[in-house]
Amino acid sequence: MINKIKEKKRIKKLFYTLKACLSLFAIKTAEGFQYRIAGLAGASTSIFWSLIEITVYTIFYRYADNKSASLVAGLDLRQIISYSWLTQIFFILQPMSIDGEILGKITSGDIGIELCRPIDLYTHWFAKVAAGKLAPLFCRGGIILLTGLIMPPSYRLSFPASLTGFIGTLLSILGAIILCTSFGMLVTTIRLGITWGDGPTYMIMLLGGVLSGGYLPLQLWPEFMQKFLLLQPFAGYLDLPLRLYLGVLPPQKIVWAVSMQLFWSLIFIMTGKILMSIRLRKIIVQGG
Repeated sequence: MINKIKEKKRIKKLFYTLKACLSLFAIKTAEGFQYRIAGLAGASTSIFWSLIEITVYTIFYRYADNKSASLVAGLDLRQIISYSWLTQIFFILQPMSIDGEILGKITSGDIGIELCRPIDLYTHWFAKVAAGKLAPLFCRGGIILLTGLIMPPSYRLSFPASLTGFIGTLLSILGAIILCTSFGMLVTTIRLGITWGDGPTYMIMLLGGVLSGGYLPLQLWPEFMQKFLLLQPFAGYLDLPLRLYLGVLPPQKIVWAVSMQLFWSLIFIMTGKILMSIRLRKIIVQGG
């Protein structure tokens, strides 16, 4: 009888936690859509940067001494142009900094108030961080997508290689959101125990951005590193969804790609929750 009562309380607590997180998710997403000017400015920067990248890649592919550059790279010129546009669309998903609101609470001492809420702190912050990625993705990413599609042929974003690959890309993007959020939360948890600045956390996040293919497609890296680059967790940020879109990764690999993203997400979530539990036992509330 006592066990049944405990089980009912546990289920009830889980239900209210999920309900609260969904509410927080909706509120945070709605707030993100208010910053239209910031989205337009970010999109303009991404479009300009993408055009520079495309120009550089075009020169490399057309005038390099090695005429089989596309075979060596594993991507032809049309694919690399699309890769550049898609990188700018989905780059916003990557955790390049800790959520400003959360970081402010850590540094100001308001985390003490957060601990008083009747909800798991990790789950609360996870919902906020995930919601903070959606609004910029739709606003900023939509502008970049439209621009890429209306560009002249030599600069235009190509359509997906296949319908199945496009469906796989959408599933992989959902996996990328979960993966990016879980790693961002892991870094946020690490920041809980640092009292002397944000440098280490930014370095960790930058490493993830480099290994995601966001700065240079992973297939342009040395051949001996390709297996490692495909299996390491940060490929799920960007490289795996884009490989499915471009047809580099066949549709038969969709389940494998999404499974890899979910596997690393689970690792990051478990590590983050354990680390947060340890940090909260001896946390130092700064500021006041």
